Amino acid sequence: MQIEELTGAVQYVMDLFGIFAFALSGAFLAVRRDFDIFGAVILSEAAGLGGGLFRDLVLRVAPVAFTDLGYFFTPCAAALIVYFGHRLRHDDKVDEDRLFDLSDAAALGLFSVTGTIKALTHGFNIPAAVTLGCASAVGGGVLSQLLALEQPTLLRWNRDLYALPAFAGATSTALLYFTGLLNVGTAIGASLFAFGLRLLALHYNWRTPRAHFWRNPFAGMRQQSPTVNPDTGSAPSPSTEADTITLRFPEWDTSTLPASATETVRLPRIEARPLPHRNDRGVHPVELPGSGRDPRFLLRRPARRE
Repeated sequence: MQIEELTGAVQYVMDLFGIFAFALSGAFLAVRRDFDIFGAVILSEAAGLGGGLFRDLVLRVAPVAFTDLGYFFTPCAAALIVYFGHRLRHDDKVDEDRLFDLSDAAALGLFSVTGTIKALTHGFNIPAAVTLGCASAVGGGVLSQLLALEQPTLLRWNRDLYALPAFAGATSTALLYFTGLLNVGTAIGASLFAFGLRLLALHYNWRTPRAHFWRNPFAGMRQQSPTVNPDTGSAPSPSTEADTITLRFPEWDTSTLPASATETVRLPRIEARPLPHRNDRGVHPVELPGSGRDPRFLLRRPARRE
């Protein structure tokens, strides 16, 4: 089965499903940020059509978002369903996040396949088609999060895998095309593969490794033992050892630096003084007239200064 069979009704249906799923994620984001109905529609349109719009601009074709009413009204329907849905309450935060992740993962898998197929039909080579498929899969989510003033999930190391499932779906689609096995069934299987990988990353909290520098940024800072003072030629006294902290960075080559280049921080010593007793603060018991010597009627007031 040739790839031309995937460029007709099959790709159109897959595009609509992907747009609807991405539009749901944008609408969930708008409801979570307490936007109005117009904000929900705008985020749904951005999430559903942002990746496809970028893909069509790169392919130098008329964007289907402006030529087909089905592409335009699908995000609007998703926004209305989510905005007026009864399940989206403040006490259903877990269900809302689960629906958001599920719809976003489904759209990620579909768009990674359809974007790669459309790039291949326009004569792009395999690396370019994979890149464009990944961009069309993550572009809508990035655009909607930027409009909502949130840091995109694509750029954060402490979030579950996002770009890797899209890359897996696009790469598997390109490999199927290269081997001549790309058809309707294998295309759906590639999208399910990317969708399942995203769900596994959400379930097991799979993340990309953090930069080596930020794993332990203070590893080079350690307390050094007291050294001889070059000015006086003597070691510091025991009373001042606790007041001196020397910070060194072993990654830097300080062998050629003078001894005065070492940063020394001296902490002032604070002497603790005992607080005066309450009877020494000028407060004396005073008896009320007619109260006798019952201690329950004794009051304390500051003594007058003469």
